[in-house]
Amino acid sequence: MAQAHPSGCGPAQAGPHRARGPLRALLAMLLTALVVGGAVPYVAGPGRSYLSYLVLAEQEDAAGAARAGAEARAAGGQVVQEYPQIGAVLAYAPGGFADKVRTRPGVAAVGATRTAPVPSPPRPLDGAGDFAAGTGADRSDGGRSTDGGLGAGGRRSADGADDETATVADPGERDAWNLAMLGASGDPAGDTSATLLRSPSAGPGAPSADALRKVLVAVLDSGVDDSHPDLRAAVDPKSSASCADGRPDARTGAWRPDLGVGESGHGTHVAGIVGAARDGHGVSGVAPGVRIAAVRLLGPLGQYYAENIVCGMLWAADHGAKAINNSYFADPWKYNCPQDPDQAALTAAVDRAVGYARRLGAVVVASAGNDGQDLGAARTDERSPNDRTSGPAQSRYLGTECVRLPGELPGVVTVTAVNRDGSPSAYSNYGRGKVSLAAPGGDPDAGAHGAIVSDWPGGQYAALAGTSMAAAHVTGAVAVAAALHPDWDSDRLAALLAATAAAACPPGPLGCGDRQYYGAGALALPH
Repeated sequence: MAQAHPSGCGPAQAGPHRARGPLRALLAMLLTALVVGGAVPYVAGPGRSYLSYLVLAEQEDAAGAARAGAEARAAGGQVVQEYPQIGAVLAYAPGGFADKVRTRPGVAAVGATRTAPVPSPPRPLDGAGDFAAGTGADRSDGGRSTDGGLGAGGRRSADGADDETATVADPGERDAWNLAMLGASGDPAGDTSATLLRSPSAGPGAPSADALRKVLVAVLDSGVDDSHPDLRAAVDPKSSASCADGRPDARTGAWRPDLGVGESGHGTHVAGIVGAARDGHGVSGVAPGVRIAAVRLLGPLGQYYAENIVCGMLWAADHGAKAINNSYFADPWKYNCPQDPDQAALTAAVDRAVGYARRLGAVVVASAGNDGQDLGAARTDERSPNDRTSGPAQSRYLGTECVRLPGELPGVVTVTAVNRDGSPSAYSNYGRGKVSLAAPGGDPDAGAHGAIVSDWPGGQYAALAGTSMAAAHVTGAVAVAAALHPDWDSDRLAALLAATAAAACPPGPLGCGDRQYYGAGALALPH
């Protein structure tokens, strides 16, 4: 579980961007970055400009949400979504709103969720006003795209597989060193230095297909292409939705990616790692047969705002997810500091949503990020806010009290990335007491051979590297654990992964001694 503080030396920073999904693309393959930016007001009607705010009541229930909504309306805000599970509401209002509401009795926190104005605010819940809906910018945590061996755009169809080197049923699994990584006996290519991860369908003690089918995991991301052959049977439409503007939209297809938005294929790639079908075609996931709740968080301008995360977390929990994958970080601030009242409110809101999900039985998994930073030490943030509409980003020198959301929240299983040989991926964040497990994330400089091959929208495949990919492996492992132990709660499932993790002690300063890179160890599937 993600915890707090200390430091130590770590990998050199690799590449720009943040940690959410693939870092910004090299040769057309995404290399994820969170780009949230500044605060130029949007004018909705004569002289009206709006930001979005999360208003949290002291009481974390439906009565609290009602109180928060009443105070928001009294201060001139338009309440567009209530979150009764955590005593909060989403409101759109002009500047000065937060200062008015923070002092009201029964209000715990109020924070602007963005610095850029809201494009076309949605109609308020009470029907007043004349709004209509939207959001905003660009980023993700996992991956950096690679340019090796996958053809134009870093993608290929399943028939591009080289059957002469295939080692398992699915053609794409010839590249699946990540699925081989678990014990210490080498991978399909003959490497002997890697720790090995075994596919759940291989070996004794694996869950049955029926048991896996009873498990639901949620992929909170850019959306999932449920028409992909590897995912068609996995995505559960009844459990899927869009939260791209902080409000659940369960209309058919709302969970699918908007291909006009950068990095929109990221969620499909992550979902494939978790649960692509093992059917003799394409690639296989860590937990083939598991049901996937596809929850789109990515807004139309490419942002993962706090209200989107809260909405997605609550949706997944209420629909019975046993694992919730978060391969991104919250915009617009890469790190949220308690000294800033806006950022403190965002942290509190996402923390409440995470706590709610865990109480309902979900293991919340998050990527550690792709900045090569020690999360247990002071650091610099030169990219926030990433939704600014003009001017340079602020340069902030931050202490350890400033956290990435949701990865540094209490109870979250935070995942670092390792390469094919088990060594730390240079881009991965790390930190003693800050990370839980290490899992395959790949090396973006090693081509497709060293990256993670998974699904891509339009029936395609892509090779990406990043902590996004590492987190997805852990989410798949949680699904396997939940299938084996359907009555276990989230704490017990997470503890099982920590207990079964393989000791990872490669040469060099980042070994097991202080666990600053590997946490409890390298991921191993429970059996």
